[in-house]
Amino acid sequence: MVVVRSMGYDDIDQIMEIERICFSLPWSKDSLEKELQNELAYYQCAEENGKIIGYMGMWRILDECHITNVAVLPDYRQRGAASMLINKMIEICKCSEIQSMTLEVRESNYPAINLYEKFGFVSAGKRPNYYLKPVEDAIIMWKKI
Repeated sequence: MVVVRSMGYDDIDQIMEIERICFSLPWSKDSLEKELQNELAYYQCAEENGKIIGYMGMWRILDECHITNVAVLPDYRQRGAASMLINKMIEICKCSEIQSMTLEVRESNYPAINLYEKFGFVSAGKRPNYYLKPVEDAIIMWKKI
């Protein structure tokens, strides 16, 4: 059974492994540790049988939330963990009087785009050459809460 909970310092090594597997430019351990100290950041992880299989982070900026990362290990995709994480973040936003959520996603990442659309995110533009390794445009998506 998958449980979504707040991310803590003891989770960082497993999160680093998810970063390494899922992203071409993973965040550093130092960056993740600093995020846990950031009063405007919220990080949740999805855990199954003691193993962290995914995580998600966001920053609160006034009455908006900017999703920084969403990642699920490849062997655990298509099983609902990302949806559980997004639902939890939406719940946090509602409880925090956040009015809208935004994120960037690789233009070619159709599974992620479809997932975000399922939750009511809509495309609102592009950021040219936003991603590196490989260079690719980002789709900017927004959701009203």
